[in-house]
Amino acid sequence: MTSELDELYQSVILDHNRSPRNFHKLEDATAHAEGRNPLCGDLFDVWLKVADERIVDVAFLGQGCAISKASASMMTQAIKGKTVAEVRQLFDQFHQLVTAGSATSLPTKLEVFRGVRAFPIRVKCATLSWHAMKAALDSRPSHEES
Repeated sequence: MTSELDELYQSVILDHNRSPRNFHKLEDATAHAEGRNPLCGDLFDVWLKVADERIVDVAFLGQGCAISKASASMMTQAIKGKTVAEVRQLFDQFHQLVTAGSATSLPTKLEVFRGVRAFPIRVKCATLSWHAMKAALDSRPSHEES
């Protein structure tokens, strides 16, 4: 069963790598950040459109390995429509999943990254776009009109 599950997870990651969702520049973004992994050359830009403390749109562009691109793609799907507070909580849960292998209340789709923790060098790949997204949120002025 584990082998079948691993194959399913691998196919999900490969699908998101080949056909990333929300892979474009977001022209009317209210927040933006770049994520770079100098060790392997992965580089992603993440754009957010935040209104009334909710992520109303999100997009990314860049290049990287299959894990980093799939993670960015799946992140955009997971956070769209959520509140900033929910997204911050999701960031923490995803980070917990890929570093410790456990997380509570994480969307099932993101479970495909659970095995990353066995390969510490790949944790940076899986979390690169997530850290960029968090940096984009953190860069917004606290008095911003949403």
